[in-house]
Amino acid sequence: MTDRLSSLDVSFLYLEQPSTAMHVGSVMIFRSPPGGLDVERLTRHVGSRIAFVPRYRQRIRSIPGRIANPVWVDDEHFDLSYHIRLSALPRPGSDAQLEELVARLQARPLDRRRPLWELYLVEGLSDGRFALVSKVHQALVDGVRTVDLGQVILDDSAEPVDPPAFTWKPVAEPTSVELLVGAVVDSVQRPGQIVDAVRSGMADVRDTAAITARSAARVVSAVRRAAGGPPKSPLTSSVTPHRRFAMIATDLADYRAIRAKLAVPAPAKTAARKSRSSRTARVSVVPTPPPAQVTVNDVVLSVLAGALRAWLLARGEAVPTGSIVRTLVPMSVRVDDPEAAGAIGSRVDSVLIDLPTGEASPRMRLHQVAYQTKGHRETGQAVDAPTLAGIAGFAPPTLHSLGARVASGLSRRMFHLVVTNVPGPQQPLYVDGAQMLATYPVVPLAAGQALSIGITSYAGKVYYGLNADREAMPDVDVVGQCIVDALAELREAVR
Repeated sequence: MTDRLSSLDVSFLYLEQPSTAMHVGSVMIFRSPPGGLDVERLTRHVGSRIAFVPRYRQRIRSIPGRIANPVWVDDEHFDLSYHIRLSALPRPGSDAQLEELVARLQARPLDRRRPLWELYLVEGLSDGRFALVSKVHQALVDGVRTVDLGQVILDDSAEPVDPPAFTWKPVAEPTSVELLVGAVVDSVQRPGQIVDAVRSGMADVRDTAAITARSAARVVSAVRRAAGGPPKSPLTSSVTPHRRFAMIATDLADYRAIRAKLAVPAPAKTAARKSRSSRTARVSVVPTPPPAQVTVNDVVLSVLAGALRAWLLARGEAVPTGSIVRTLVPMSVRVDDPEAAGAIGSRVDSVLIDLPTGEASPRMRLHQVAYQTKGHRETGQAVDAPTLAGIAGFAPPTLHSLGARVASGLSRRMFHLVVTNVPGPQQPLYVDGAQMLATYPVVPLAAGQALSIGITSYAGKVYYGLNADREAMPDVDVVGQCIVDALAELREAVR
C-alpha cells in the first residue's frame, strides 16, 4: 500500500515558488576528529543512519490528473553521493565566508525528482573546523514518521556506534495505472481526502494555503487575534530568490542570569516605628508584590524586541511609542503520550507575540513580553526546556521544521516575522567522532516576509540563524550586532 501525502504535506509543494523555497536547513560547525572527516567517511555514516528513516530514500510521485494527493515511493535509483556533497572555503575560511556560502546553498530549491534533502560538507574553516549544511523539505519532516536529518546523524558520544545491517531494497515503483487505482480505492475508503485533492488541484495557491491553515488548528486563537492584520513594517517586503544569512552566538548564562535576577522576590521594604515605651526601633515588614516571573524564552524575545528597535532606528525609521513587530512564535511541544516525554511524535503550538519595539526601556520590554506569554504557560500546554532538550536525539532541527510548517500554514498578512526558539542539550554532541561546536538554524522565508529567525541553545550557548532576503535586508549583519547589544543592554538594566 502506498504512503500518500497529507493535505498539509502536499500544500508545501504547491506553495513553493522560485523565490520561496520550502525547505528548512541548519549549519552545524564541528572540530575535526583525529584523522579528519572526508566526504567518503561522512557518506558511510549518513548511509548507516538513514536506515532508521526510510523516507530519506523515497521520492514523490504525482497522480495522473491530480485526482488525489501524491504518494511516497522508493527511489529505485537512489544515489547517496548525489545528496551528500563536498564544498570548501579558501583556507583559512572565515565565518563571514561561510555565511555567504550558506546563503547561496539555501536559496536553491531541492530537486523534486529525487528524495527531498541534501547535506554539504564544507571544508577549509579556520582553526581546523568544518561545517555541515543541511537542507530538508518541509513536506518530508512531520515529526512522527520522519525527523530531521540533524536528529538522525548526531550522537551524544564520540565513540563509534555499530551501524545496522544494510537490508534496504527498493520496492518497485507503481505504474500510472496502479497509482490511479490506488487513488480510487483511497477515495472510497476516505472520501474526505479526494475532496481536498480536487480542491487543491483546481484552486490557486491561496486556496491551498487556506486548506493548510485549517490543518494548523492549534493556532486558531492566534488567527483570531491577528484578524486586523499587523501594521506596516520594513520586515514585510516582496521576496527575491536570493538570500543573506547571519550567524550570532551568545552565552546562555547571560539569559539565565537575567531570568534569575527577576525571578528572585524583591526584598521586603522595612519601616522603623518608635515604641511609645522605648527608644528602641521596632521593625515592621511591609510586603511588596513579587516581580514578574519570566522564562529564558521571554528574555530571548525581549532581546529581539530591543534588537529590532535599534535596527529600525539605525535605518531612520520612525519608532513611536506603541510600535510593535508581530511575531509568530512556536512556543511548545504537546506530547501525545505524557508518559513518553521523549517521544518524537508531537505537535507544535504557536502564539502571536507583539514585540514592543516602541518601548525604550529594556526592562519594560521584558515585562511586556512575559505578560503576553504568561497566558500560554497557564494553559498547561507549555513544555519546559529540560523536557524539550531531553527528546531523543538532537531534536531542535526537527522542532524548527515543525515550527516552520505551522508558520507556512498561515496567511503571511497576519504577522511580520517568524521566530523559532528551541532549547537543545547542554552536553556536547558528535558526528562520527567529530564534536559539534555550534549549530545555527535556517528557517525558510515566506512570501512577503524579508526575515526569519531560528534560535537554538546548545552546550552553554544560544545560537541565532538570521535568514533574510538579499535585496530587502542588505543590513542583516546590523540586526545581528543589535542582538548582541540588546542582550548587553538588558543585562545592565536588570542589575
